[in-house]
Amino acid sequence: MMKVKDLMTKKVITISAEDKVDQAFFRFHYDGIRHLPVVTDKGTLVGIISDRDIKKVLGPRHKQHQQKDGTILTVSARKVRMVMRRQPVTIGPEERAATAASIMVKKKIGALPVISNKKLVGIITATDILKSFIDLCEQVDSFSQSVQS
Repeated sequence: MMKVKDLMTKKVITISAEDKVDQAFFRFHYDGIRHLPVVTDKGTLVGIISDRDIKKVLGPRHKQHQQKDGTILTVSARKVRMVMRRQPVTIGPEERAATAASIMVKKKIGALPVISNKKLVGIITATDILKSFIDLCEQVDSFSQSVQS
């Protein structure tokens, strides 16, 4: 049985509720991620923010600055706490990966912070689950081919 801890990302990039939305935007852009858990100084989860949340806030009505390479940067003075989703749905590392997938489908969310002893220990995303599914399919195909030979 595959567990959340087997698929989750352990080195989680996080942000503070007091950081500006711009910082979240840059984390998404430069780190290639789509979800940022929002934590206190002590590592307690207080919310989550997604790249979609940022896109809603940093729409075309806000100030934009064009970089030399043509990249357009949007500037917002808002803080993460103003746009984060509070009390996010979470899961434990010992839970079944299928349970995480089921929660994400039912709640229509793309990631679950992984909590152990009230601390953030990882994050599991729909992408993590899809990668696992692909690996499993490849293993089944490989096994089927070896049995047929």
